[in-house]
Amino acid sequence: MKAEIIAVGTEILTGQITNTNAQFLSEEFAKLGIDVFFQTAVGDNEERLLSIIDLASKRSDLVVLCGGLGPTEDDLTKQTLAKYLGRNLVFDEQASKRLNEFFATRPQFTRTANNERQAQLIEGSTPLQNRTGLAVGGVIEVDGVTYVVLPGPPSELKPMVWDYLVPLLSSDHKQLYSRVLRFFGIGESQLVTVLSDLIDNQTDPTIAPYAKIGEVTLRLSTKADDIESAKEKLDQLEQKILSKKTLNSIPLENLLYGYGDDNSMARVVFDLLKKKHKTITAAESLTAGLFQSSIADFSGSSSVFNGGFVTYSIEEKSKMLQIPLEKLQEHGVVSHFTAEKMAEQSRKLTDADFGIGLTGVAGPDSLEGHPAGTVFIGIATREKVHSIRVLIGGRRRSDVRHIACLYAFNLVRQALLQD
Repeated sequence: MKAEIIAVGTEILTGQITNTNAQFLSEEFAKLGIDVFFQTAVGDNEERLLSIIDLASKRSDLVVLCGGLGPTEDDLTKQTLAKYLGRNLVFDEQASKRLNEFFATRPQFTRTANNERQAQLIEGSTPLQNRTGLAVGGVIEVDGVTYVVLPGPPSELKPMVWDYLVPLLSSDHKQLYSRVLRFFGIGESQLVTVLSDLIDNQTDPTIAPYAKIGEVTLRLSTKADDIESAKEKLDQLEQKILSKKTLNSIPLENLLYGYGDDNSMARVVFDLLKKKHKTITAAESLTAGLFQSSIADFSGSSSVFNGGFVTYSIEEKSKMLQIPLEKLQEHGVVSHFTAEKMAEQSRKLTDADFGIGLTGVAGPDSLEGHPAGTVFIGIATREKVHSIRVLIGGRRRSDVRHIACLYAFNLVRQALLQD
């Protein structure tokens, strides 16, 4: 089913309000397996609204109009749709009763003739009752097109959709099921290139790539009658994706670190640390505590993290971490040596299972001959210490710091998986 959402209201076009209803309805329809192909905003003008309804009815199976159900003269959605369909407006008994009760219990409000419009719906419609307002909505099918009218205020529209519209529509459509795969260590352009045959020939399930700061996600979606059928289709597609290799012959399954919209790299590592009963600490320079703060974001973080160090200057690195100052001056702050010593000493001083050292150049200026975006990351365990150097180019300071933490968490993740 192809759906179209029409937001009615001049205040939307003038920017006085934001059209959040279209986003909400698109999300709800996606869950039902209904595809939204068009979103339109139109002012409170009968001629223009008639033209939009006519266009929508020719290209969409489901036409949803939001707003314009109130009592004033510029609330003309139901009247205009009734005119287009050649139908009369009639009073809904339940909506009329609610209108009577409202004014009977609120003598401070004056009831006027135009209030009655809120209890009207197009003849032949299935009413959608409004438990948080007075304007009744409705659903009507004419010549193979289903028309829906909904109130504009989100506080009225959302309950009406959840209580009445979704149950009406869900009985006729397969549901949409999705799975999000999270990758680190590959850019969006390369991932899309590697998966080009699957993307170019996709039908159901579908693949949608999304680039985030320092990582890429793939949303796999399928329409199915039940979750078991959906899982089978999504499993098959995931296996095809993970069987691919990067342009450097790295299996994609090695770059997959997690699932879900909110399952960040920090969350994955935190869960692994708890599962394996391991502890972690860090000494941070360019990231200024961002790595440690990311761990502390999760409830129960004290079980894996007792504390750490933020050592920006070379003097504090020497003093707080007990690293000989002359050695730091000899090798430089931005170096493998410093990253490894920061990781090693932070681990020893807190008796943690893992120590991370982060040092580098956030930018925009260079440091010690290293360009902005140069990062050294050390990782220390009870058995060994090593470090990596990464170049994070063309980024803002905040992005360099964020991506540096992603690399650090990934080092810990890989170590935990090998443990």
